[in-house]
Amino acid sequence: MRFDLWQSIRLLAACFLLTLGVTSILAQTHVVSQADIHKELVNTAQTRQKNLEKTRRLFSSDETRKAMEAAQISPEKVDAAISMLSDDELARLASRADKLDQDFAAGRLDNRDLLFVILGIAALVLIIIAVR
Repeated sequence: MRFDLWQSIRLLAACFLLTLGVTSILAQTHVVSQADIHKELVNTAQTRQKNLEKTRRLFSSDETRKAMEAAQISPEKVDAAISMLSDDELARLASRADKLDQDFAAGRLDNRDLLFVILGIAALVLIIIAVR
């Protein structure tokens, strides 16, 4: 058995060229299309906007604003802090806002209880933003 240097070089060159060809073909095909990425980004932005609206609606009533001012919590700071929350934090807060609305509509909470809960949530939002 004899070692042939030229045959080994040719085999190595063929493997190298084959590898280059395959990687260039794979680089041209995308796993996810740009249309899918765009659609996902639009859906995420719409979901965030809906969650922002739900959360801001929770803090927008006159009674809530008066209660926050009485507790020395600036409504403007709360509004600014809400927009700085991450998508996950905002989604959790929006789901809690929905639950509060449902509980209040069902009569499980009166105005006083609702204001206490909203003040607690406002304080929590400010704490989350301050910790960052």
